[in-house]
Amino acid sequence: MIAADMSNLRLYGSQVLLSVLLALTVGCRKSDNATPSDHPRLKAKITLLDITFRSAALGRDMEYRVISPLEASGRKLPVVYLLHGGGGGFRDWSNYSDVASFAEQGLLLVMPEGESSYYTNAVDPPQDRFEDYMTHDLITDVESRFPAAGGRGNRALIGISMGGFGAIKIGLRHPDLFFFAGGLSSAIDVPRRAFSIKRLQQSRHYNSIFGPSGSQTRRDNDPFVLVRTANPEAAPYFFLTCGEQEGLLPANREFAALLMQRHFKSEFHTVRGGHDWNQWNAWLPAVFRSLSEQLKSH
Repeated sequence: MIAADMSNLRLYGSQVLLSVLLALTVGCRKSDNATPSDHPRLKAKITLLDITFRSAALGRDMEYRVISPLEASGRKLPVVYLLHGGGGGFRDWSNYSDVASFAEQGLLLVMPEGESSYYTNAVDPPQDRFEDYMTHDLITDVESRFPAAGGRGNRALIGISMGGFGAIKIGLRHPDLFFFAGGLSSAIDVPRRAFSIKRLQQSRHYNSIFGPSGSQTRRDNDPFVLVRTANPEAAPYFFLTCGEQEGLLPANREFAALLMQRHFKSEFHTVRGGHDWNQWNAWLPAVFRSLSEQLKSH
């Protein structure tokens, strides 16, 4: 009887060991190779489509997601480009927010893959020309495939965190392309951040994109520099928010004050909250209400 119990115990132990090894293997595979889970928050009167296209600027295939109203009545639709944050991807907006509901207002929502690029033409490697990809390749592909209305008065940018930086910076550098730029919890000060040994990997990443501290490429992509030379009359309308518990709040307040001093058309809001989708999702009705008002004026 004891021998039988010991045999069962050895068998059970082997099964547990095998299960642990399998779990570790699956865990490693999941972190390295698995496609992120996709659970879009869809509405009854919208359609969702994922597109893969060849970007000439990047020299490779890129993906983007489009959400559109089910019935567009054959008319051309304004386009809102939604930029994800660092560490995220092109599925984030549809998976973690209720943005799909705003397509029902007659808008084409486009969510491009931006990797960890800050939507900027990188210094190293030089072939990572993400700003060119955004402002030329993506717009061209969207407007050739979908009922997208062309022209500045029909294009808007909205981004969170890294994407907020991208929306503001691209809006300042390409005022001829976009009438509206929304930044939620924007990482607005990244080009100004000094090299830090404590954050070595992050600092190296910033240097690879923007160049070393004090370089011309840093200045060329710094919203605080761009806003001092941009024409307020030609610039997009800026909608900015930041949570009161965020470390990004001082930089966003400083930038919003610069916009006001130079008489840019803009608004800035703060609310209790952190750097997360709960806060960003709660702001969407206000962002799209402001976008709709600006759209009517164009």
